[in-house]
Amino acid sequence: MNYSTEVKQKLLSIITKMDSYYWLFTKHPKTDFSRKKKWSFEEVMKFMLTMEGKALRDELLEYFEFDNTTPSNSSFNQRRAQILPEAFEFLFQEFTKSFTDNVTYNGLRLIACDGSDLCIAHNPQDETTYFQTLPDRKGYNLLHLNAFYDLCSRQYTDAIIQPSRLANERRAMCEMIDRYNDTSAIFIADRGYENYNIFAHVEHKGMYYLIRVKDITSNGITSKLTMLPESGEFDEWVNVTLTKKQTNEVKANPKKYRVIDKKTPFDYLDLHFNNFYEMKMRVIRFPIPQGSYECIITNLPQDKFNSDEIKRLYAKRWGIETSFRELKYALGLTRFHSKKPEYIMQEIWSRMTLYNFCEIIATNVVINEKKGCKHTYQLNYTRAIRICCYFLSIKKEKAPPDVEYLIGHELLPIRPGRTDPRKVKPQSAISFLYRAA
Repeated sequence: MNYSTEVKQKLLSIITKMDSYYWLFTKHPKTDFSRKKKWSFEEVMKFMLTMEGKALRDELLEYFEFDNTTPSNSSFNQRRAQILPEAFEFLFQEFTKSFTDNVTYNGLRLIACDGSDLCIAHNPQDETTYFQTLPDRKGYNLLHLNAFYDLCSRQYTDAIIQPSRLANERRAMCEMIDRYNDTSAIFIADRGYENYNIFAHVEHKGMYYLIRVKDITSNGITSKLTMLPESGEFDEWVNVTLTKKQTNEVKANPKKYRVIDKKTPFDYLDLHFNNFYEMKMRVIRFPIPQGSYECIITNLPQDKFNSDEIKRLYAKRWGIETSFRELKYALGLTRFHSKKPEYIMQEIWSRMTLYNFCEIIATNVVINEKKGCKHTYQLNYTRAIRICCYFLSIKKEKAPPDVEYLIGHELLPIRPGRTDPRKVKPQSAISFLYRAA
């Protein structure tokens, strides 16, 4: 049996198992899916996984192979309305746990954390997602996806979806850290996650963090650590005592104490029993080609991870950025088939499950090295995703393609040092009358 077939069978077996106790995932357990007809719970789950960015009618016709008995759009919408979004989150978690990759970095998993906005259908009535930049301009609605991404196995491991008006990336990261139960890891994040509370949550898990922070010349954590050098590059350990007290001793020892504002969340301090929190951090400052400096705060040991190794580790964080690109554009997460937030959440979890399905197969394909070529080659993951999506969608009656062979022949040259400026442009909701083909 091919590895791709094994992965597909595992995913479908989880859905089949869920179908045996489907009432746990429905809004009305006693009545929902009591009459199955064309749509069973299992069939709805499978169809949701295979949906792309086309109009819903086109999706249905293709899934049922243009059969005369293809169910209507209305019948599908009635059925999906009966399923809780948590059903798709459960499928994502169960499938991901089934293929926990042992690929690590010096025995540690590299877990990147980041967030991305998802543009949804225009709805000015939803105050939690609606934005309007100018009074005379049409506004837009956003959901915010917070995600953990394993940089070695190229899989999403956890996620939290928030309305963008209520989004709190730091709180979301703390929550995902608390529920992380796996091999020891290094949590890697960008400047938006510069936060003592995150550092403390990682320490309490007995793990490591590596977070880019604002430079000492900016208004960030490092600018208030007066024991650090005032210029140049350095790699220093600092000890700081966090507190919310404003006693004379605290005020007289600014190098020892760091006062946290009462409104600033810190889960290991209060004004009654836990007045102080000791923290030891390693601050690394190094120059970058643009002529300025970058700072990173970590708790990784100096003897095993020197400053050059820290820089290489942080550079790997870019993997989560490319994963968002593939999730949105290769898997169609910019094209939703509904306006209701709970239906959109169903599709987000489905796309994340499908992304992991594709990457689990693709990362196990062996690349045959091309001799005499100028460049080293890597898989074309966008093309690999298309192959895996087709493989998942075909029925049992059809002979499956040789997935590993097809993926292994879709390669791209690696060209180090290439850069391209980010093209930022405003987005709006996509009309339901026009869909990507």
